[in-house]
Amino acid sequence: MTIKVRPASLDDLPTLLDFEQGIIKAERPYDHLLKPDPISYYDIGEMIEAEDAEVMVVEVDGELVASGYAKVKRSRHYTSPDWHAFLGFMFVRESHRGQGINRVLLDALLDWSRQRGLTEVRLTVYPGNEPAIRAYEKAGFENYLTEMRLGLED
Repeated sequence: MTIKVRPASLDDLPTLLDFEQGIIKAERPYDHLLKPDPISYYDIGEMIEAEDAEVMVVEVDGELVASGYAKVKRSRHYTSPDWHAFLGFMFVRESHRGQGINRVLLDALLDWSRQRGLTEVRLTVYPGNEPAIRAYEKAGFENYLTEMRLGLED
């Protein structure tokens, strides 16, 4: 098995759009506020071309099997550091889960963040998404802030 991590290109866009729909399908059970399909979370093409972001893909034996991005974001004005990397678009094809692919991708995104002088990385995950939470905790992430909501028309 040959694993290669590389920056995404616009040629990857059809597969990346499928990955995005896979993310939405996986997250839909955790978020009843998501609008009905079709929806989109990202402008992936714009992120591929952005100077302050990197979309990365993982190929296994030449097949795209995973994606993720790191984006430079300004932190809240009252917290340190002033800037951090935000991770998103984390997806691994079901057929390749449990093989360490996510960790390879995560390491590449963390390296990209370090190369930009960033000292902190953040991401969001739904509270009920235990497999994702465990994977991020295993990589060293810890819970920082819980966002809560109250629906006035629910």
